[in-house]
Amino acid sequence: MASRSSVAISTFLCLTAFAALSAHAADPEEIRDFAPPANNATPNASYFTFDRLRNIDVRQGQFANVTGVNVNNFPVLSGLGVSNALLIYPPGSVNVPHTHPRGTETLFILEGTLEVGLIDTTQPVPVLFTQTLYKDDIFVFPRGLVHFQINKGKKTARAYASFSSTNPGLVSLPRTLFGVNVDVEVLTKSFEVSSDIIRKLSAVQPF
Repeated sequence: MASRSSVAISTFLCLTAFAALSAHAADPEEIRDFAPPANNATPNASYFTFDRLRNIDVRQGQFANVTGVNVNNFPVLSGLGVSNALLIYPPGSVNVPHTHPRGTETLFILEGTLEVGLIDTTQPVPVLFTQTLYKDDIFVFPRGLVHFQINKGKKTARAYASFSSTNPGLVSLPRTLFGVNVDVEVLTKSFEVSSDIIRKLSAVQPF
């Protein structure tokens, strides 16, 4: 019987084509310097300031903590074509394989050490690039390509992500495959594993 590791590898390979076909729509051009506050109120310095990253409640566990900074919680970004996120990785945690169909991500390491992976789908056979990043390193994940991060160290790692879109989108591969009740037969035939494995993965409620 195939292991969960082999299932994960199969997931990467089978979904890279899907990721390559992700939407590539660009943000509309902003014809103003910036979007005004609601009700056309007069902006002040606070309108351009986001201070909710000062005291993040970090959850320990197997998944990274991601706090987005986007038009939903920082309205001044509307129409500017950028968004951000603070990522905190407790020891052993992972930011699961995913894509951003509408934006390129630039990841800047603030603290700790992080292992990252990027799957290049421009080749006939997908190629996996991996890298160990240290404090002050930067890594780029081009728009639409599958990527992930994992903290294999014993200390918490922190990183700041910038996106080339107000709404880069997020497609989580585990959640897309196993969290939306895809027909078990479709998944067993796609990954050539037993239905028991598929049901176990679906029951995990992956991110």
